[in-house]
Amino acid sequence: MSVIDDDSGVPLLADAEHPNDKIIETLNLLEEVLTVGKRKVETGRVQISLLTETEQRQVSETLRSRHVDVQRMAVGRQLAAGEAIPQSRIEDDVLVVPVIEEVLVLEKRLVVTEELRIRIKHGEEQVQHTVPLRRQRAVVDHLRPTSDDVSA
Repeated sequence: MSVIDDDSGVPLLADAEHPNDKIIETLNLLEEVLTVGKRKVETGRVQISLLTETEQRQVSETLRSRHVDVQRMAVGRQLAAGEAIPQSRIEDDVLVVPVIEEVLVLEKRLVVTEELRIRIKHGEEQVQHTVPLRRQRAVVDHLRPTSDDVSA
């Protein structure tokens, strides 16, 4: 006679008539099955804003300039018949430009009425100005999630 455990179905005692018989136990094996799922959960929010800052900065630069001084000189000289029209020329550091006029006489003659004497003056001037420079920077604020924003 054998006594069998009700829960597991395993014999607890051997039969008295057959004491040398082997007891074969049967164990029920269990297995767990894993199911993996995922859902979206808001853990926080981010707000980004741009700030533009202006700072005054001193700048220094050399400016070059050229000034022209024009001086009118009366000449009043008549050109001889067949004489070529005077060309512009440079005397020392002055550009001389003849101004020609036709004068109506019984005959036509070229008369140099004036010359323009142009002197070029070079100069340099150190200047300083304060100019605004702008720069942007991003500000990131972390916000808490709202309970309504959790989505599956």
